[in-house]
Amino acid sequence: MKRKFNLLLIVSLFLFGKAVADEGMWLPSLIHKLNINDMQQMGFKLNAEDVYSINNSSLKDAVAALDRGSCTAELISNEGLLLTNHHCGFDEIQKHSSVENDYLRDGFWAQSKNQELPNPDKTVTFLIRMENVTGKVLSELNDTMSEDERNRKIREISLQLEREAVRNTHYETYVRSFFNSNEFYLFVTETFMDVRLVGAPPQSLGKFGGDTDNWMWPRHTGDFCLFRVYCGPDGKPAQYSEENIPYQPKYFLPVSLKGIEEGDFAMVMGYPGTTNRYKTSYGVDYTMQVTNPVRIEVREKKLDIIGQYMKMSQKTRIQYASKYARSSNYYKHSIGQNQSLESLNVISKKKELEEEFTAWVNADSERKNKYGDALQFIAEAYSDNANSHAQDYIVEALISGPEIFMFAIQMQPFIEILKNPEKNNGLTENFIVEIKEKMKSHFKDYDASIDQKLAGELMKLYSNNNAVNYNPAFFAEVQKKYRGDFSKYTEKMFSKTIFADSARMNAFIDNPSLKTIKNDMAFEAAIQIYNKYIEINSMVAANSVALSKGNRLFVEGLMEMDRDKNFYPDANSTMRLTYGQVLDYEPRDGVTYKYYTTTKGYIEKEIPGDHEFDVPTKMKEMILANDFGRYADKDGNLHACFITNNDITGGNSGSPVINGKGELIGIAFDGNWEAMSGDLIFEPELQRCINVDIRFVLWVIDKYAGAKHLINEMKIVE
Repeated sequence: MKRKFNLLLIVSLFLFGKAVADEGMWLPSLIHKLNINDMQQMGFKLNAEDVYSINNSSLKDAVAALDRGSCTAELISNEGLLLTNHHCGFDEIQKHSSVENDYLRDGFWAQSKNQELPNPDKTVTFLIRMENVTGKVLSELNDTMSEDERNRKIREISLQLEREAVRNTHYETYVRSFFNSNEFYLFVTETFMDVRLVGAPPQSLGKFGGDTDNWMWPRHTGDFCLFRVYCGPDGKPAQYSEENIPYQPKYFLPVSLKGIEEGDFAMVMGYPGTTNRYKTSYGVDYTMQVTNPVRIEVREKKLDIIGQYMKMSQKTRIQYASKYARSSNYYKHSIGQNQSLESLNVISKKKELEEEFTAWVNADSERKNKYGDALQFIAEAYSDNANSHAQDYIVEALISGPEIFMFAIQMQPFIEILKNPEKNNGLTENFIVEIKEKMKSHFKDYDASIDQKLAGELMKLYSNNNAVNYNPAFFAEVQKKYRGDFSKYTEKMFSKTIFADSARMNAFIDNPSLKTIKNDMAFEAAIQIYNKYIEINSMVAANSVALSKGNRLFVEGLMEMDRDKNFYPDANSTMRLTYGQVLDYEPRDGVTYKYYTTTKGYIEKEIPGDHEFDVPTKMKEMILANDFGRYADKDGNLHACFITNNDITGGNSGSPVINGKGELIGIAFDGNWEAMSGDLIFEPELQRCINVDIRFVLWVIDKYAGAKHLINEMKIVE
């Protein structure tokens, strides 16, 4: 019998009861006392020391944060072979692509290590250890401090702890707050800077289904790619060099071909980005009424413009593929999140908890004195949304919208240099070298005609949706001189600016002039946008202080109110472990989604020539011929994806899905549409983690791509 969906049960489990096994993003250093018994009862065969150890190699040593936490990856060989999602390597695949070598369209496979492609901006970070430093921080804080005083003291203590932790080592460290600044942990890490692209399937395979299938189940996509971590000859991190050698890790994951069954234990380790499970009803309402609508409105316009241009040429499609994907991902997420929050009546459920909290506080004078104003602080912080609305809007429409403004503002330090050229001669030379490198990367993937269209449309959108006092100063000139026609304004700006054309930019760099840069329309607009952004931030600052204090007291009070509950902290890009099972689910009445898909779905969904649903010819032939080799399931099919009830969020993309024996069975890459509210509340009956079956990954590498040398590197468990 299938479990019935019950809103009251969900909320009571999350808010009041003991955390269920499939909910929670747990710190791996604490599982020995919080989780290991539950994990072993569910089928985990290892112990806590096998997961997290300081003195011995453990699973944590095989799991890495990509680019400081934007995604997760896992080591799968003793030669630094690194596995993650295709969409996590999309930027690198795109940057290496050209009309002549279209790796997005055709895929890329290095046949030897000397063919692997370097990526100067990509990093891989491993956790060395974590330490609870809550006592050291809180011992120097008191309730009489203002929030500013408290935060300054926390930064001071954190800096001291960080310095002590990595003295005389090459490691990095940071102190991160948890439970809204009620607990603090120190993390010591090691970051490698030489990360090379090894292999990636074509986009039609690695991103099959595109935006249409994004966040959806059933899913069919080989969302994976491969990198390799390199280090200096001494085994330590080093910048890219031909002298570097493949990194030999402390631990790497064995890869299982045994397959999965419904109910099997599944564990995900990774670096989830941000959740706000303790956000109040006021915060959820703000998300629904301000944050998501702004993102949806602006990105819909942006995506429409970019999408039209991408259809016109292969060059433009390559240039803007990554930019489009980044913008599209959370555009769709925001739509789904609002639908989920409304259908699950989350605000009402949050209010129920707040009412219980208020009753508990009011029942004791000491509690009332300490926590009595917490919800009031939060309510007042959200009471005037105009400033925050403008803050969200200026980021989406003007700072993250057209590229020209943020590119131009990078030249601001040049003004001070040019004012005193003799005094700053060395700085001038260094700055020019730096800016030329940025120019090379920027203009490779830049089309001024697209950016001009974006600038005109998004400035108009911003102007129409915010009060005049939130406008950058030059908006008044547009209204007066151009009669409010932003298209005419941007036409003139782009025709005269040095920042939209590489030839003009190079000519300026070769013969820099203070007058030229100060009188440039794009630079002037960029400075005014940045100044307005700072001004709006200052307007929001007072509310932010009250909100921070209110949230801190609210969460502290919740933890005191329910002392017997094992609370887990919100995600904040630090390593976490989640555990659960391989499970199907019922998205709506009369519908059941089984826990896996097969490559038959590629054939069923195929739309030849479509940019989202085209199936590579070779792949189609192999599927129709059942040419699956040892990677077929016992049912004879090649399984493509599967779902578990693991608790994940953004940043978990690329995370290893590990079975009860510590073997790799899949790669996490998405959440499901019905649970888009998951960053704010966990829904045990609905929330699913979508994963690529590792057997499908190996089949693509081996049978489809013919890169058997990569298979031979791995430890395969039959």
